[in-house]
Amino acid sequence: MKALLETIKGCTLCEAHLPLGPNPVLAASRNSQVLVIGQAPGTKVHATGIPWNDASGKELRRWLGVSPERFYDPAIFGIVPMGFCYPGRGKGGDLPPRPECAPTWHPALLENMPGIKLKLLIGQYAQRYYLGKARKKNLTETVRNFRDYLPEFFPLVHPSPRNKLWQKRNPWFEEEVLPTLRNQMESIL
Repeated sequence: MKALLETIKGCTLCEAHLPLGPNPVLAASRNSQVLVIGQAPGTKVHATGIPWNDASGKELRRWLGVSPERFYDPAIFGIVPMGFCYPGRGKGGDLPPRPECAPTWHPALLENMPGIKLKLLIGQYAQRYYLGKARKKNLTETVRNFRDYLPEFFPLVHPSPRNKLWQKRNPWFEEEVLPTLRNQMESIL
């Protein structure tokens, strides 16, 4: 695993497409129990090299009911985004994760994390890649039907501050999804 992580940290596969250059951000251990699969790092995470080191990460940790110390313990949480580097900015926010990362690196990472008990699929890119045709008609319906994907996967909306309106329009998320998510975390941890 150590050699694999060093290889990934040196990856330049899509360097020509990255406005800030390559800086793969991930964390994993052979002992990881929960795998957090998000989109791609933003500019703050790119600059610090610490995954989920932003407002979205703070909200995600609240959702999970875990402290930063637990979240950043790779023996508990593996953090493997769909794209390891900041992809750049588009009209409505950050660009989608680069398509090269997941198919290139995820299979080897998963093979080296035999103790994963739950994969959190955060956002449409992770859900499309891992759930394929099992997804519902849209992200909201996929998240609303999260029980259909347990015990292996737990689909979530992205915890970005930009999704506060989505959460307000979908109170069932806070009332039904998050308590189940926290129960899952408690049973694993």
